[in-house]
Amino acid sequence: MDSRFVELLTPFLKFLGDHEINVDSRLRDYGLDSMKAIDLLFAIEDTFGVALPDEDLNDTTFATAGSLWRAVDAARTDLTGARDSA
Repeated sequence: MDSRFVELLTPFLKFLGDHEINVDSRLRDYGLDSMKAIDLLFAIEDTFGVALPDEDLNDTTFATAGSLWRAVDAARTDLTGARDSA
């Protein structure tokens, strides 16, 4: 996971405490609810300059830090590929 992603994610996890975020960190267990997930989505899109596709806007994507990072990274890759082919 990108260190910027971990830094971005941290304020949205009110129950994180002293725990470190890793790919298996369950976001709901650390306090990410549906309202915060929307705010997090906007922050991700602004920070990384991507738009997550509608099919990634689900509980599975937002279940763990790793699953969310994979969606962000895929969107970044898709964006880079689109720029390269333009």
